[in-house]
Amino acid sequence: MYYCTTYESPIGPLLLVSKGDCLIGLWMYNQKYFCPLNEQPVEDSENAVLKKAVSWLDEYFRGNKPDLSLLPLAPEGSEFRKEVWDILCTIPYGEVMTYGQIADKIAQRHGKEKMSAQAVGGAVGHNPISVIIPCHRVVGTNGSLTGYAGGLNKKITLLKHEGVDTDRFIVPTKGTAI
Repeated sequence: MYYCTTYESPIGPLLLVSKGDCLIGLWMYNQKYFCPLNEQPVEDSENAVLKKAVSWLDEYFRGNKPDLSLLPLAPEGSEFRKEVWDILCTIPYGEVMTYGQIADKIAQRHGKEKMSAQAVGGAVGHNPISVIIPCHRVVGTNGSLTGYAGGLNKKITLLKHEGVDTDRFIVPTKGTAI
């Protein structure tokens, strides 16, 4: 059974979802790929996992850098997507990584010459635990801020919140997630 609560954040309301003793989802309302669960979650603001996630988000939006290890995360997806999401969790606060860099890391891990940055982009875009698993810290190789399922304005807000100078990036005028 899935449980949920809504968190009112500076970037708008967020839907948090748990299953068992793990957080499996954090979606921005109206984002691309919003809450693709096969059953409706039950509202439960007293759920222990959801309370931990709310506390983590409170710390984050106060400008602190809460540790990801404080949360029991269990994003649901393919092994490839989980591998990409694990790499996202290694990107430090206030820093960014490109889709190409993530693809290179995965290629190295598997002894391959190269890996598709587009495949990585698909996995990043389907991150089910936005903000906490920091997909907003991924940018295009050319410095483009493209590719955020929650919308570019929210990506920019989160990066600025973490102290990233977003003026050095290109804001695309068209694309799949602007």
